[in-house]
Amino acid sequence: MKLSLGFSPCPNDTFIFDALIHHKIDTEGLEFEVFFDDVETLNQKALRSELDITKLSFHAFAHVYEQYALLDAGSALGFGVGPLLICKREELLAQENLSPHLKVGIPGKLTTANFLLGIAFPQLQQKEEMVFSEIEDAVLQDKIDVGLIIHENRFTYADRGLHKILDLGSYWETLTGCAIPLGGIVINRKLDHGVQEKVNRILRKSVEYAFANPKSGLDFIRAHAQEMSEEVMYKHIELYVNEYSVDLGEKGRAAIDVLFKMAQERGLIAPIRKNLYLMP
Repeated sequence: MKLSLGFSPCPNDTFIFDALIHHKIDTEGLEFEVFFDDVETLNQKALRSELDITKLSFHAFAHVYEQYALLDAGSALGFGVGPLLICKREELLAQENLSPHLKVGIPGKLTTANFLLGIAFPQLQQKEEMVFSEIEDAVLQDKIDVGLIIHENRFTYADRGLHKILDLGSYWETLTGCAIPLGGIVINRKLDHGVQEKVNRILRKSVEYAFANPKSGLDFIRAHAQEMSEEVMYKHIELYVNEYSVDLGEKGRAAIDVLFKMAQERGLIAPIRKNLYLMP
């Protein structure tokens, strides 16, 4: 049986999926047709129910949970891993100067990063969507006033002379006490439940294999990483792949529930009317 699978070329995703797609573990008869896309493209594909299994932002998941169930394995949650709001002009470091007329580059409307931005700075509504890897350059070239960066750009913005206005992950952690839910792996509910459970099982094995053999997928990770050193690749992996990636557990599910509750209270998403998770 072949299933379509979408995830990003970022090191955390290629680290997680390497063993699964390269048959370093027993895939129990399943084959995968892989699609590499940035997170917002994956979000949009999920809205159209294009893939059997996909990585997506938790913000986007709130819009597709009736079509997709969240797997226990593969998620990106954690502390100190949130998006950063950055600028070039130092006067913008004073948050009272973040006026509504400023133009903000965001990695997608349905990203969790944009959701957190809306909580912290609801006045910033002049948003321009762009591929996450292009946001730094847009700030440097004064195409936008501030940028919302994610992924490996956390490690590169300062070296390019840019400044951090706020770590939105730290903001979330202070506000809620929870890990920040960034993205998860979901599976189409139309698939047989046994297949859903099988995918969840082998994905967990893939993550466990990666932890046990961290350099096994180095060539695969490097082939898809955007011009970053091995040190930066593994810093990225260390940030986003952790115990929640093996199994969400009670704490992981609680963090997701808090995110969705807060989104509902602010009218950002419709009320959740179905269980989000893969059920026995």
